[in-house]
Amino acid sequence: MSASVRARRPASPPLGLPHVTPSAHKYPPISSRKDDLDADQRREAAAKGYGPARKMHPPGGLKITSGEWKLLVLVLIVATFVRFFRISKPDSVVCALKSTFMVYSLLTPRCACRFDEVHFGKFASRYIKTRYFVDVHPPLAKLLITAAAFLSGFDGDFDFKEIGKFFVNTPYVAMRMVPATLGIATIPVAYLTLRALDCRATTALLASLFLTFENGLVTQSRHILLDSPLVFFTALTIFLFVGFWNEDKQEPFTEQWWTWLILTGLSLGAVLSCKWVGLFTVATVGVCTVLQLWLLLGDLRVKPRTWARHFFARALCLIIVPILLYMTMFELHFMILGSSGEGDAFMSSEFRQTLGRGMPDTYADVAFGSEVSIRHLNTQGGYLHSHLHDYPGGSKQQQVTLYPHRDENNVWRILNATTDSYPQYDYETQPIEYIKDGSHIKLRHITTDKALHSHEVRPPVSDVDFQNEVSAYGATGYEGDINDDWVVVIVKGDKNDKESDVRLRTLRTHFRLRHLNTGCYLFSHKVKLPDWGFEQQEVTCNKNAAKANSLWYIETAAKHPQSPDDTERINYKIPGFLAKFWELQQNFWGKDHRQIYLIGNPFVWWLSTASVSAYILARGFLILRAKRGYRDFENTKVVKYDSLCGLLFTGYFLHYFPFFLMSRQLFLHHYFPALYFAILLSCAVFDFATSTLKPKIRLQIAAVLAIVAVWNFSKFSPLAYGNPWTKTQCRNAQWVKTWDFACNEFLDDFSQYDRTPAPMQDKMAPVQTTVGGEPAVDNANKPVAPEINTIVPSGIVAEPGKDVFAKDDRDSRKSVARYDSDQRDVVLSSSGGDGDGMGMGNE
Repeated sequence: MSASVRARRPASPPLGLPHVTPSAHKYPPISSRKDDLDADQRREAAAKGYGPARKMHPPGGLKITSGEWKLLVLVLIVATFVRFFRISKPDSVVCALKSTFMVYSLLTPRCACRFDEVHFGKFASRYIKTRYFVDVHPPLAKLLITAAAFLSGFDGDFDFKEIGKFFVNTPYVAMRMVPATLGIATIPVAYLTLRALDCRATTALLASLFLTFENGLVTQSRHILLDSPLVFFTALTIFLFVGFWNEDKQEPFTEQWWTWLILTGLSLGAVLSCKWVGLFTVATVGVCTVLQLWLLLGDLRVKPRTWARHFFARALCLIIVPILLYMTMFELHFMILGSSGEGDAFMSSEFRQTLGRGMPDTYADVAFGSEVSIRHLNTQGGYLHSHLHDYPGGSKQQQVTLYPHRDENNVWRILNATTDSYPQYDYETQPIEYIKDGSHIKLRHITTDKALHSHEVRPPVSDVDFQNEVSAYGATGYEGDINDDWVVVIVKGDKNDKESDVRLRTLRTHFRLRHLNTGCYLFSHKVKLPDWGFEQQEVTCNKNAAKANSLWYIETAAKHPQSPDDTERINYKIPGFLAKFWELQQNFWGKDHRQIYLIGNPFVWWLSTASVSAYILARGFLILRAKRGYRDFENTKVVKYDSLCGLLFTGYFLHYFPFFLMSRQLFLHHYFPALYFAILLSCAVFDFATSTLKPKIRLQIAAVLAIVAVWNFSKFSPLAYGNPWTKTQCRNAQWVKTWDFACNEFLDDFSQYDRTPAPMQDKMAPVQTTVGGEPAVDNANKPVAPEINTIVPSGIVAEPGKDVFAKDDRDSRKSVARYDSDQRDVVLSSSGGDGDGMGMGNE
């Protein structure tokens, strides 16, 4: 050592402490980590289960103190009171039809507000009765409400049909408590989400209070509706994903890492199983996951094999797991709905075979003289059908339509064409003659004894040059003319039945019918006839027919007189779960002077909208500064809040912007998932804006904001709970002239409510629970897309007819056909049909 360099001696200990000899090592080894072992010894220790000690960290990055848990319990108590208060009122079916959207800006959707228990309450009844129905929403939220009803003893007899109908023997409070409970659970999830995002406890508390006193969310969660479960699972998904993100920053592929990732996938499946809007939540998580993988790909410390593990782990848990849960919900849906119901008409005949209303085996061979029912292949319009009603215009001959239900008026007899002096074939005595490709035929309607007919007359609806009217024409004993003749064109047969490619075979041959005289093809499309046609599907003869819409097949064939007794019988193939699942996916994609409005908390909505705008402006400003060389994104505080706010803004944008691309009417509840993200974003902005303030000052500001939110809630709470309100209070609450409250529907003084007698329910004109003061529109008797009520109302005379599988004899059938036509001229707009098929109508 050089003489000019002195060795540093150990520092002297403080007075009163003994001198300690320093260790030879600057950092003494920890025995548990086995750092003093060589490589072979470390491998041996690892084989025995001794690994390096891990740095402990809170699960999901949640650093919650015991005091916070106590505070959160207090918030939950308040939220429970807010959402359960008077939840039994009104004690009748609620339906809202009123435009009350209050926030008009570029960042708020312009839409009408609509919610009703008529639509969603009836699904619980159908689940319990096991009657099949079709709804545009996946089944999870409906199953949760049904479970509460079933456990509370609901027998499904209450039909939820009439707006304002008083509940009878119906556990409607238990059913309303399902969305209310999930609405309450959303509040602690929001608190934990912001804490996991490293926001302060004050910020998280402010967000939970905003959600507690948000009028729209309160109203939506107090009725039998699906949006509260949707918002809850959206919030839960984001919380679990943030927890996974925090675990991924600490150490990947640990037990906690896998737990958070799998739970995120399950929650994604749940939100998607409530409503299709859940796809936007899937997109939010997907965008963030792609960003994670992109950053990992650019990290040279991460080996390609490790990156592949990250990729496949996320693909498994965030794609496969949600799909499996989504499909499981539909498996439960199919298991419960095992009986025939009003949703049958939307499904294929194969699907209907699984609903307890299967078709008996039918004869496979089709020949001249066979009685058959013919179905359209490409639409669910149903069977080729005719009835004793004429077109009001055109030829004014008997109507031919598609009817979706099995009925006697769907039955036709196939006869040979008689054009060019063809002799009439005696199918009862002459040898059987099968119908082959190119055969010339007539179709004779059994009930009315008229022939399927077409001519150069424009149809009453599709009035274009290339469309001809199709009618039923003729009389008993009349052989008909050339306009009754059709040519069979076989298009496709069953690959397992070679004969079906050569001649008509029931269920197995797809064919077209070409009109012999005009060359047009028998055709149908998704166009409904007006009331005079009972809203059944139009049938025409199209000279430029799309092939798909001119394909037909024979569903049933009666035994031919010349057929042997051992003639082959066939039936539809019973579809499995995957086939049913895929088909269903294709079918989706105030009283007493008191009123209930679905209305938001003005302060919360305006503040959240302003926060979204502030983030957009701030982010744009930072991008411009970065372009000029400023290094704002190297500041850890800027990076933290940019990441935090960026996640929430991504969720807001992906739950809001897609609605601008939809050419459909929007309702207020479509905005609720986006509103959740906007509220969290507003609190994140608050956390950033107050980050340099003292905790006491920050708490005081948060208290002022919370008090303003609570005051706004109380101001409009009568509209959420249906409480008494006076005309003066109503007018004072109209802060913006476009808010169209029906103030004249309220009374002048609170004392008048005590003197207002409760009205007696009139069975003929049920009391309407209106929303917004306008006369409520009864949706019970109107079809709600895509559902169509096919039940003929009691007391209404429908066109006579019966199920083709009924056991009555032929004489009874003919006598029914002569029923007085004056009594049949009834339009059943709600039935989606003319009621002439009691095969469905009487169920």
